[in-house]
Formats: sequence, C-alpha cells, structure tokens
Amino acid sequence: MRTGRLEGVTPPDAPLADTWFSRDLPVLRAVARLVDEPKHGGAPYLLGSVVPGSGLPKEQVVAAAKALAAAGYIEPLTNHAGDIVRITGISAEARRLAGLWPTPQGEWERLLEQAQIRAHRAPTDVERERWRAFADAARAVGPDAGALLMQALVGGYVPRAR
Repeated sequence: MRTGRLEGVTPPDAPLADTWFSRDLPVLRAVARLVDEPKHGGAPYLLGSVVPGSGLPKEQVVAAAKALAAAGYIEPLTNHAGDIVRITGISAEARRLAGLWPTPQGEWERLLEQAQIRAHRAPTDVERERWRAFADAARAVGPDAGALLMQALVGGYVPRAR
C-alpha cells in the first residue's frame, strides 16, 4: 500500500464528521444563555464565559464561534487580528434553535399536550368529551399540518375574521 500526499484525506464519497450537534449547537446554547444575562452586559467574552459555559475545549469553541458567525447566528466582536473576543448578539433563528423562542413543531406538541391535560382535568363529562374530541382531531391533523398551523399562529399570520 502506497502512502502519499492524500493520506488522511476524507474520501469524496465519505460523509464529513458532524459538527452541529457535537460542537456548534452546544456553543450556540451557551451563548444564548449568556447573551441575555445582565452579568455579562449582553456581550459575553468568548474565552472567559462561553468556553466554561459550553463545557467544550477552547479550540472547539473558537471553531464553533467562527462557524456560527459565518452562518449569521451570532454577532461577533473581533480584535485587530480577527479573533472573536465577545459575542454581542444572536439572531432570531439562533434563539429558536437554542430553544429560547418557540418553534412551530414545539408549539404543536404543547397544544396536543394541553388538550390532553384539559380532557383529563375537565370538571364535567361533557367538557371532558369535548377536549378529547379536540385532542383526537388535532392528532388526526398530524404533525406536519399542525406545525404549519402553529407557524401561522406563532408568526402572527392568521387571517382575521371579517
């Protein structure tokens, strides 16, 4: 077997290693927790706050911060060398991905859960049956159509009755 310049290179048909779930999302969640805290003045330091907050090594946090900034999820403050020093803000999509803001799928699940709880706790048989029917109908709609409905509700796009 020959070794040469391409040793250690990922073959073109092999998938790249995941960085979203193993590195970028944990860093984004750490940033999301820190960026709104008054303690950090809305702009946590990458090395002083985000590294310990993420539980990942410094090199991974730096790489994740660069990827998140390139994707527009975070607003970085850099030094003259271009190194990210602080995070001054996060995008609306970053807030959703980190779990700070609602998603249509998450709100649909909450609606189903609430319908079931209300059916269970209803004070009368009539109310209990109505809530069960509502929960059954919602489940029958399915998660895809339900998420579309919740997207309209969460986003404020529900047409008003005339």
